Amino acid sequence: MSCTIYYPGSVKITFYRTAGGASPVEKYLVDLDSKERAAVADALKAIEISGLRAAGVRTRQIKGKLWEIKASQQRVFYVVVMGGEIVLLHAVKKEGQKADRGDVETAGLRFREVTGKRP
Repeated sequence: MSCTIYYPGSVKITFYRTAGGASPVEKYLVDLDSKERAAVADALKAIEISGLRAAGVRTRQIKGKLWEIKASQQRVFYVVVMGGEIVLLHAVKKEGQKADRGDVETAGLRFREVTGKRP
């Protein structure tokens, strides 16, 4: 399940939702301090308007079709699904050079829920 954010003429971004309707990514972002939240919000807004190749937005492939958006010290894992819709799967604060294995596994499980496939 997901919640939709959509602006006409832009990329559609949705948040992953659990079967109970909770959005772990949305909760994580709301709980960030204002500076970190603004950095992520700016990246997401740029993607909504200009797509994943928006100027100033850094992305990195994690595994297969699982990617991350880099914004300040925050990382938001996502997948692009049919029609170019972006589903935000998991968000964390960067702790080291590589993505934490547990975070990749969490994003991978949510990836499977959303797509029915492995990342």
